Amino acid sequence: MKKICVFAGSSTGKNENYKNISRKLGHLIAQSSSKLFYGGAKVGLMGEVADGCLEEGGEVIGVIPKFLCAIEVNHENLTEMIITETMHERKTLMYNNASMFIALPGGIGTLEELMEVLTWKQLGLIKEKVLIVNIDGYWDNLFKLFKDIVSNNFMSSMNLDNFTEVKSEIDLKREINSIN
Repeated sequence: MKKICVFAGSSTGKNENYKNISRKLGHLIAQSSSKLFYGGAKVGLMGEVADGCLEEGGEVIGVIPKFLCAIEVNHENLTEMIITETMHERKTLMYNNASMFIALPGGIGTLEELMEVLTWKQLGLIKEKVLIVNIDGYWDNLFKLFKDIVSNNFMSSMNLDNFTEVKSEIDLKREINSIN
């Protein structure tokens, strides 16, 4: 069974569309007979995607370090909860078991996870597709930064092909259904 690893904020942010697309993503993951693999929290966009997947009868695996259980309020209704000792253990487990990676809007933690996956992809350590959900232009400045990094010769332009920008539920559905 395909496992889709989702990175998302522990807050819902101020734009209601972030919350809506997160819930819809959970629905799409369940409808595609994939498992959601995510950070394990019941709050924020993380909780929205998990609840969306559960609403559609999907399987949800949360991976959370012990020290974050109290801070991020771990979700208690998941199919499976894996508690790790460290963030590195959490990320390694998620990265090594994913069929696809999806980044929703989020803060510095979401950005850090996305950057690490893109680094692993650049180095050839992972082959899976990486989607960046750019609802209402949330990630536009990141894409601009990537282009600046390329124009300053700190990254090859071919690395811009290491991710796919998606802007709608239709795009998400098409990409999720394309996983082998």
